[in-house]
Order: sequence, then structure tokens, then C-alpha cells
Amino acid sequence: MWPDEKKVTCFPKIVEFLSYEKDNFIYIFIVLTLAFSAVTLFLLKTFISYWDTPIVKANNRTVSFILLVSILLSFLCVFFFLGRPVDITCLLRQVSFGIFFTIGVSSVLAKTITVCIAFKATKPGSSWKKFVSFKVSNSVVLACSSVQVLICVIWLLVSPPYVEYNHHTYPGKIIIQCNEGSDICFYSMLGYMGLLAAVSFVLAFMVRTLPDSFNEAKYITFSMLLFCSVWIAMIPAYLSTRGKYMVAVEVFAILTSCAGVLGCIFFPKVYILLLKPEQNSRNIILEK
Repeated sequence: MWPDEKKVTCFPKIVEFLSYEKDNFIYIFIVLTLAFSAVTLFLLKTFISYWDTPIVKANNRTVSFILLVSILLSFLCVFFFLGRPVDITCLLRQVSFGIFFTIGVSSVLAKTITVCIAFKATKPGSSWKKFVSFKVSNSVVLACSSVQVLICVIWLLVSPPYVEYNHHTYPGKIIIQCNEGSDICFYSMLGYMGLLAAVSFVLAFMVRTLPDSFNEAKYITFSMLLFCSVWIAMIPAYLSTRGKYMVAVEVFAILTSCAGVLGCIFFPKVYILLLKPEQNSRNIILEK
């Protein structure tokens, strides 16, 4: 409760959180999330339909499938951030997004490493030929994702997130929010994602000038550049806001970064699959 100016009567304090009833912009997030999820499902269906074609095979179809599924799950994680925070959503929202998006970034890193190895293996007598296999890329995804899972498990065991009623930030207002529990674990999770993205960006940037048959590095460079730019810009905005606007900033960063990776990596391939099917040929790829 909160007293009036004369200290005679009491009335309830205003309760603030990202509400379905009071905040209209929450529906913008819902529409964007559903739209991006539908686009991801469409791309997933397209890749499965063209599973045995040269374009899909040339772009490591297993890792591409893992990347699409992880992006889809990252989009759906947005719903954990919307509405009144409760214990289960506070536990799941940062951890689920961290794990799912790390799997996606690990898949991008695996693609980048595959491009590097594939080019080095084309040189006569190269010792890199023995590493040209799907086991290498799958191992990269598994190893990099396992580190993030370990960080999140330690986070949940040591100091898990919980619902917090913030009475102090704004007088007369109670902010219902998720306290991350351990700031060290939270920023370790974000920092690890950033590290993987930075490594992918640097590797892809180094091999961006390879022949056209390996030009996926160009798309990876753009996607990781967008990812890093969004999250670098998000951190000061996130730290300078409170309450529902802090949540809105993170949701915007999630949607933007996931959509950027989705568009930069997959739209060029789907364009060829659907609109330029004559280029979906092994001979065309080798000629390039």
C-alpha cells in the first residue's frame, strides 16, 4: 500500500510488468514472433523437401537443420518473457534462450570451420582432407553447446533466477521482475554466446574472398556482424532501463538477432531453391 499526501488513507501501489492487458506493444512482439516462427518453419519444410539436392548437400544439411530448429526455439522463447513473471518463467527464459541460441551460433561456427577446412583440403597433398566429414561439424556443435549447458546448470544449482518485487526503484510503484540470481552466470552466458559469434565472424571474414563455391562465408560474416552489433547495442540499453522496458529491450534483441541470422544465411539458398532451380545443380556449383 501507499499513503496519500495527508497520510490519512492508503491505496494500492501501481504494479508494473509487461502485461497483456495494459501494454499494447506486447502484441507487436507476439505478431513478430509468430511471423518469424512461421517463416522458419517454411524454410525448414523447404530444406527437407530439397534434402537430396546439391545446394542443400553443399551447405551441410544436418548442421543447417540443427540451426533452423535452434532459431525456431529461440523465437518461441520470447513467450517466456511476456506477461506477469512467475517462478517457472524466470527459471526458463534466460536459460532456454541461452542454450537454444548457443546451439544456433555453434552451428554457424561449425559451418565456418567447414568452409575453412573444405578450401584447405582442395590443395594437392593437403592433410586437411581427413577432416572433411560431417563428424567434425557435428562435434563442434556438440562441444560448444555443452559448455553453455554446463554454465546454465551451474547457474541453476548455485543461484537460480527468481521473481522479485522491486519496491525501491520508483516510489509508489512495485515492479514485478525476474532477478537473474547470479549476475556473473548471466553475463557469462551472454559472454560465451558473444565469444562464439566473434570467433565465427573473424573466421568467416578471413575466408570471405574464397571462390564462389565457398561463398557461404560472406553470409556468415554478415549474420555474425549483425548479431554482435545488436547485442553490443543492447547491453547499455538493457542496463539503463528498468521494469517492463528492460524486458522489451531483450525481447527486441532476441528477435532482431535471430531474424538476422535466419535471413543472412538461409534466404539466398531458398531463393535459388524456389526461384532459380536451374542453379541447383552440381555442375553449376563446381563451375562457380
